[in-house]
Amino acid sequence: MYKNDTIYYPQDEMTTVLLPITSGCSYNKCAFCPMYKGVNYCEVPFYDIEMELLNCYAYTERIFLTGADPLSIGFGSMNRLLDLIHKYLPYCSCVASYASIKSISNYSIEELSFLHDAGLRLLYIGFETGRDDILRLMNKSHTVKDAIRQAKKLNEAKLSFNAILMYGIAGKGEGIKNAIASAEMINEFVTRKIITMNLTLFVGTKLNKMVTDGDFILADRKERLEEICTLIESLKPENPTIFDTTHPTNIIKIMGMLPYDKELLINRTMDYM
Repeated sequence: MYKNDTIYYPQDEMTTVLLPITSGCSYNKCAFCPMYKGVNYCEVPFYDIEMELLNCYAYTERIFLTGADPLSIGFGSMNRLLDLIHKYLPYCSCVASYASIKSISNYSIEELSFLHDAGLRLLYIGFETGRDDILRLMNKSHTVKDAIRQAKKLNEAKLSFNAILMYGIAGKGEGIKNAIASAEMINEFVTRKIITMNLTLFVGTKLNKMVTDGDFILADRKERLEEICTLIESLKPENPTIFDTTHPTNIIKIMGMLPYDKELLINRTMDYM
């Protein structure tokens, strides 16, 4: 049950009040992910959510919804949830959450806009890569076209999101090609922040078996750094966009604003080669 779950949240939400919404992952098939293995997916009962809110500090200004993909509960339940948050935490100005391309596809632009107006102000979304062959290899539940379509829906609904990309995910010899494809995807829409993660191998995952069997060869450190450089160089954001490699998995820790800091970010990455 969710009360014994390991809680995962973005490092940007380290000081945010956490509100459990789902347990486990409604998809739970990504080849690289170990986080929810052995955990059955379920939605936290609204009675329990209300009890959590009753015990929150009344002047709480920010909430992060926990679970692999809280938007999987659907529009009706999300609307009800935001009403509850507003009822018990009237000063809360930002509700943030993880979300998947798959779950967002179940919402209309009008519904997303409504949820934004009701307080849902920021999503963290795993785009991972701009290559369909790698999305299939990693058993993701979306295509590049799906990702672009849903991101543009969020733009139209004015619901901000951070785009998570994973370098090293294409394997040895594919980093440059992956960086260019991922940048081309990101250039199709507006995202608040681009967060990079370094592909990490975990025991018990499908990816770990692929590596053990010789079906996937990991990129080395130099290639991964070259991939980051190529990604930065290829990104052409329409609006100023934060580029952030400070997640704990990353080989380097840099942050800046694109396009203004592009040269600085590339030079700092090259210093690590």
